[in-house]
Amino acid sequence: MPKIVSALLLIVAVIHLLPLSGVLGADRLHALYGLNFDEPNLAILMRHRAVLFGLLGVFLIYAAFKPSLQPLAFAAGFVSVLSYLVLAWSVGSYNAALQRVVVADIVALVCLVAASGLYCFFNSRA
Repeated sequence: MPKIVSALLLIVAVIHLLPLSGVLGADRLHALYGLNFDEPNLAILMRHRAVLFGLLGVFLIYAAFKPSLQPLAFAAGFVSVLSYLVLAWSVGSYNAALQRVVVADIVALVCLVAASGLYCFFNSRA
């Protein structure tokens, strides 16, 4: 059963790795978010954001196979997903591309809730 926790963390990792392609430039960022990133400062910030998501995604993959790191991975995943969802819902009026991110983060949230619940259940029995 701990393999289910790992599988759920891997799903969350993939969701966090998807924005990594934004590091390739403004065209890729536009494809991801449906916005214009021709302004160099904004492109730098968003490309850096892509790197940070890549780092989190790699950590989630590592934690999927290292149970001692899974609580930290759950915490990092929850902060990432919940902060985006709260921001998106509080601001509203986002475009269709950002709506896809909302849906992906809802999927990630469901996976994190299930994975952390299963982790706690399995570890309380040990």
